[in-house]
Amino acid sequence: MQRRHSLQALAAAAALAGLSALPAQAQGTIKVGILHSLSGTMAISETVLKDTVLMAIDEINAQGGVLGKKLEPVVVDPASNWPLFAEKTRQLLGQDKVAVIFGCWTSVSRKSVLPVVEEMNGLLFYPVQYEGEELSKNVFYTGAAPNQQAIPAVDYLMGKDGGSAKRWVLLGTDYVYPRTTNKILRAYLKSKGVKDGDIDEKYTPFGHSDYQTIVADIKKFSQGGKTAVVSTINGDSNVPFYKELGNAGLKAKDVPVVAFSVGEEELRGVDTKPLVGHLAAWNYFQSIKGPANSEFIKKWSDYAKAKAIAGHKDKPLTNDPMEASYIGVNMWKQAVEKAKSTDVDKVIAAMAGQTFKAPSGIVSKMDEKNHHLHKSVFIGEIKADGQFNVVWKTPGPVKAKPWSPYIEGNEKKPDAPEKK
Repeated sequence: MQRRHSLQALAAAAALAGLSALPAQAQGTIKVGILHSLSGTMAISETVLKDTVLMAIDEINAQGGVLGKKLEPVVVDPASNWPLFAEKTRQLLGQDKVAVIFGCWTSVSRKSVLPVVEEMNGLLFYPVQYEGEELSKNVFYTGAAPNQQAIPAVDYLMGKDGGSAKRWVLLGTDYVYPRTTNKILRAYLKSKGVKDGDIDEKYTPFGHSDYQTIVADIKKFSQGGKTAVVSTINGDSNVPFYKELGNAGLKAKDVPVVAFSVGEEELRGVDTKPLVGHLAAWNYFQSIKGPANSEFIKKWSDYAKAKAIAGHKDKPLTNDPMEASYIGVNMWKQAVEKAKSTDVDKVIAAMAGQTFKAPSGIVSKMDEKNHHLHKSVFIGEIKADGQFNVVWKTPGPVKAKPWSPYIEGNEKKPDAPEKK
């Protein structure tokens, strides 16, 4: 008799163990991974993206969830530590059994995560502009490719409205995104007749804080002709760089700086008065007028106040990667509902051609083939209040070119992710 009870207990334990090993959606919730640095050099940019994803999840849950189940966020902190991004991804997919991951900012973090999501057939939504030269069936890129940000920005600075720049300083943080973007830009500038001697390329490590020598070099270089700076500095290094520009009296009318990783959030801790007129190229600005953006800003403002989000409950700011994160969560939800499943392969198929009314005012579309959003491009001038005045924009959404035509051999690359 005792043996029979033991067997029943073992069977019950096994059933419970089996239940706990099932994906979360079988238990009444769908787990969603959030993989953003909440500490370290990138926290200045990434923390607010975690909160944006949480806001979108709260909103979806308030409307009844997805497939009748609530979304359950699983938040981890990879702490601006690139190998830790891979470890946390393995944990989210293997241990937490998340259906999707929203995360990463730097390309080095995405490159760390990529082999893990491909090996484990996970799904990553990546919300930040990047260097291209990548296409994975397991990643949806909701930020800009170079032809949706970097190339239009350089075109603008070359033109009369942008100051007719003849010399170029390509200044970035020393990792894959700035180096590859600058490789593309160098080739593009040469195709436009710019000589090597008129291009100065400089890199600093993550967390770099002393820009005195670099800004002095830029000032000296600019004596040789009308100069523009293309900045791919990432993270908290932007604060001392912009402070040094102000200290050196390097004004936008003399040497305009266009930044690809500086938005409203990064300017929060900077005295922006000396920076008036310097530029940023993005696919969204908080200052864009329109009902879709007014609604987005109000949602964020209400959420930030209700959750007492540091810095934002008193001065709520929105920015481009926040918009891209918000679009990503909502498009994933739509794809799951279309697929009637969180199965990764079914969701990937259902993502093709998804559309969403973006806060920027366009109907944002996920390309049917290349896993990138069609995006409008905006160039904004920094104003004294840390907001941006849009001075140029594309007539409509631009289709992404993940493989830049300015890198040799790319004409042979496929325009859709290869099935593994």
